[in-house]
Amino acid sequence: MDRRDFLHRSAAAASLAAISSSAHAAPSFKPRRVGLIGAGWYGKCDVLQLMNVEPVEIVSVCDVDSKMLGEAADLFEARQVSKKRPRTYASYEALLAEKDLDIVVIGTPDHWHALPMIAAVEAGADVYCQKPTGVDVMESKAMLDAARRTGRVVQVGTQRRSTPHLMEAKQKVVDAGLLGDIAYAEVCCYYHMRARKHPPTIAPPEYLDYEAWAGPAPKIPYSELIHPRSWRAFMEYGNGIVGDMCVHMLDMVRWQLGLGWPKRISSSGGIFVDTESIANITDTQTATFAFDDLDVVWTHRSWGSAPDPEYPWAGIIYGSKGTLKLSVQKYDFIPHGGGQPLHGEALIEEDKFPMDRSDVKDWRLELHVASAIRGHMRDFLDAIDHRTKPIADIEQGHISSASCIMANNSMSLGRSLEFDPATHTIVGDEEATAKLRRPYRAPYVHPATV
Repeated sequence: MDRRDFLHRSAAAASLAAISSSAHAAPSFKPRRVGLIGAGWYGKCDVLQLMNVEPVEIVSVCDVDSKMLGEAADLFEARQVSKKRPRTYASYEALLAEKDLDIVVIGTPDHWHALPMIAAVEAGADVYCQKPTGVDVMESKAMLDAARRTGRVVQVGTQRRSTPHLMEAKQKVVDAGLLGDIAYAEVCCYYHMRARKHPPTIAPPEYLDYEAWAGPAPKIPYSELIHPRSWRAFMEYGNGIVGDMCVHMLDMVRWQLGLGWPKRISSSGGIFVDTESIANITDTQTATFAFDDLDVVWTHRSWGSAPDPEYPWAGIIYGSKGTLKLSVQKYDFIPHGGGQPLHGEALIEEDKFPMDRSDVKDWRLELHVASAIRGHMRDFLDAIDHRTKPIADIEQGHISSASCIMANNSMSLGRSLEFDPATHTIVGDEEATAKLRRPYRAPYVHPATV
């Protein structure tokens, strides 16, 4: 792939400079009013980093877990400048009915991304939504359509695009042409992250409205794996390790190389080793995303060892002049036939943001990711101010998310899929096209049917 064909981001240098600043310029008239839907781990991570870059006002918080809801309200009350306690809601519809929010942050489980995001932009808010955009391709497309129809800014939480050392790698290695011709990239995850339990069915805790938690997805028998974070063990609520981890690395490689939609997607895998758990996501899977001039190949294995222990969750881009390894922790450029290796590491800023330190006991932050979230939030706020598309605009999130969803569809169907983004159909395959939209549990209505 010729480097000259890449679309260069004109503001790359400015973005690298901006990412190291400690705060976004606050609006002069009044603080932006923010609501959070989904007050779990990453909902709190995202909102607290937004608070770190601008003195916003956290006005409302929503969650179907009353215990989690109260803890989040306590946390935001203690940290925000006004010391006001946010309003709390068990229903996102009630939160949005107030119609007084500038920004809505969505940190729900994956199966609850689409409906609140669409409702939020229709209520007039700009939205920061966790990845993946949806659990099926057509609800993800409905999210994109809603953002464009309403003119709202939507940033997806694929924050590798705002990670300082990865921005540096793009500027110094990829855009500088140090890789030469590129025809292949690998993306992978070898973390042992698949649930390995087989717990009994139990009654949901009294503080959790499980009916509302399941929402439009199937309501499977409740166990300790359902809530709060182990729901990723079930395809009913997400898209497995491909939807959780590949979406980040595929999106990173697409951004680094200026790639759009893959032309063909194929995947194979299954539960080959850990057969005792009730988890129904794969423990082993590969997927090939075929673009015009190169393949991006994903592998995950939740058992055994990583081929490169230094890069167990990574993207590796192979060029005729060198190899670039990229992870959330660091990057390494290894030139071929001599030349200067390059290395960069995650930006840790505990001194600038002391509340992020590990002695904070009421929530858990990945320090190496904090600077990326802050950069992503700054980019989001700038896009709101200028009414422009953010770096992880909903369309980019849709492409990466839908591609991963279709990899799972390919695996279940046992054949390659040729996707037509203009019509959002699988070419010549009615069965595969039908799988682009999952059924919703009554009384919920799939947004692609509205």
